[in-house]
Amino acid sequence: MIHSGFVSVVGRPNVGKSSLVNELVGSKVAITSSRPQTTRNTIRGVMTITPEEPTHQVVLVDTPGLHKPKTALGERLNGLVQGSLAESDVVLFLLDATQPIGPGDRLVAERSAASGSPVLVAVNKVDIADQRQVGEMLAEASDWDFSAYVPVSAKEGTGLGDLTEELKGRLPEGPLYFPAEMVTDQPDAFLIREIIREKYLDRLRDELPHSLAVDVRDIDERANGTLYVDAALVVERDSQKGIVIGRKGELLRTCGAEARKELEVRFGTSVYLDLRVSVEKNWQDKPLILDRMGFE
Repeated sequence: MIHSGFVSVVGRPNVGKSSLVNELVGSKVAITSSRPQTTRNTIRGVMTITPEEPTHQVVLVDTPGLHKPKTALGERLNGLVQGSLAESDVVLFLLDATQPIGPGDRLVAERSAASGSPVLVAVNKVDIADQRQVGEMLAEASDWDFSAYVPVSAKEGTGLGDLTEELKGRLPEGPLYFPAEMVTDQPDAFLIREIIREKYLDRLRDELPHSLAVDVRDIDERANGTLYVDAALVVERDSQKGIVIGRKGELLRTCGAEARKELEVRFGTSVYLDLRVSVEKNWQDKPLILDRMGFE
């Protein structure tokens, strides 16, 4: 008998959802950075528990941080969160132990409760919070009367065994949705796009990271086994183009080289990354461009 289901991982921006999903799955399936709104799609990480034969399959759905949208892209991201909650068997709601519970957390709690699914609360970042902060957060969050409360550290792996047991205990009987060896169902173009974008996120100042997207235009396996990737860094204004390229092209070369190395490890072959910069004015508010670049 298999227990399986979809777990919507929700929380306000920058509470560590992607880091937690990666740690639970045991593989990097979602990019991370210190920037809010790093995640721009729902990303599925598959955790199959197989002592001998599969007994549980937890499909973790990493979602964008729920926030007050300012663009058409922001509205789409919030829509992804709502869609994920509506389809979840279990909701995993993350809080940041180093920050007080605020309006954003309360909004996520309200939406989680409205889903009708069991809600588990994980209080993350206990490795850098003091015991008083963790205790106060657990006490305040207990007013929501959710199914379970687990202190964790995605960075250190603390509490993840307890969290896994709580998730397993709430999964319904069901099929193996994915092969036991699979850790994500994301297509190659998505993985490539996210790996390239990650190399820029913490290197760019102010609002530019939110104005940056990656458009993977072609992927082709050449006769010699090399994977050819044609990708464009998309920004919203001409003034941003030089920033992304960097002085004498240094930033473009550095980020491109780092992305290429990670892609070669990921795909197990040499990669030729043809990376350029393109300007699509105000792309975050243009539905046709959002569709073309894969924003659901």
